[in-house]
Amino acid sequence: MTHPSQQPRRILVLGSTGTIGRATVRALVARGYETICFVRPRATPDVDANFPPDTTKEKNGSSTSAVRTGGGQNPILRHGNITDPDALSAAIANESFDAIISCLASRTGAPADAWAIDHAAHIHALAAAKAAGIPHFIQLSAICVQKPLLAFQHAKLAFEAELIASGVRYSIVRPTAFFKSLSGQVERVRSGKPYLLFGDGSLTACKPISDDDLAAYLVDCLDDPSRWNRILPIGGPGPAQTPRQQGEALFALLGRPPRFRQVPVKLLDTIIAVLSALGRIAPTLAAKAELARIGRYYATESMLVLDPHTGRYDADATPSTGTQTLSGYHAQLLAGQASAERGDHAVF
Repeated sequence: MTHPSQQPRRILVLGSTGTIGRATVRALVARGYETICFVRPRATPDVDANFPPDTTKEKNGSSTSAVRTGGGQNPILRHGNITDPDALSAAIANESFDAIISCLASRTGAPADAWAIDHAAHIHALAAAKAAGIPHFIQLSAICVQKPLLAFQHAKLAFEAELIASGVRYSIVRPTAFFKSLSGQVERVRSGKPYLLFGDGSLTACKPISDDDLAAYLVDCLDDPSRWNRILPIGGPGPAQTPRQQGEALFALLGRPPRFRQVPVKLLDTIIAVLSALGRIAPTLAAKAELARIGRYYATESMLVLDPHTGRYDADATPSTGTQTLSGYHAQLLAGQASAERGDHAVF
């Protein structure tokens, strides 16, 4: 339970221009925190699109601006390159913060991108946090690192280990599947096409979680001692859902009988093999092979807590939070009340 009188007053946010990051900023502002967002240089178009500036001033050579968020105290932008080891330190020099929340993640999960962002950039951020005396580091990770087969998973795990060993209080949050990652077929089904499934649609399951419910969980880590110095898997409300169940719910919203088309997992294996072979000649195809591996992982592995003793995913052991459901989100998409910003890891 959050006690307002105990809330930290100044929070530094990384990755605040992504969908989870923006939701986290909204949650912080709504609770009255002074929120400082370290974002890419102003030359990057989507920064200004996501955070329209009201005023601008300079601090230590970094552009700083207050931004509109629809109410509450405006967050402050600090601009710099997160891959520059000194940029964040310069942007927050001679200031105090009560915590840092990182929603930063590589865009594609490709090896170079993953090790640059999911690992190296976070190592720089941890060093800057320690130098600034920031006592609490809240890290948005991913539940899939439990079974690491991909570059971005190994990169995330390597940083998690550094954070745990750092002596800084930490909260490592590992969410299940995001709504946006499970919404790529809404328009396809609306247009009359069948819902695509790998295998029979029961290979995997997850507890989908919304941006706002995850953001609230991240912010609650600030004041809940039971979430300190812990790794925290978390899913959304309700029972785990298979892809087939997600498809059935979508057809129900449309008032249509379910129509499915099964895609063999072996098709992905073939694509991966071909791209990997061609990737020895063309680096761009090697990167596509890694993206295909990511797609195969999500098509065959559940986003639930993994029992280390049995090697099986356990829905009952996967905690839940929030109130927003995937079906409710799909209803909003169909009604034109929401728009899906799909990530680079989306399979369909």
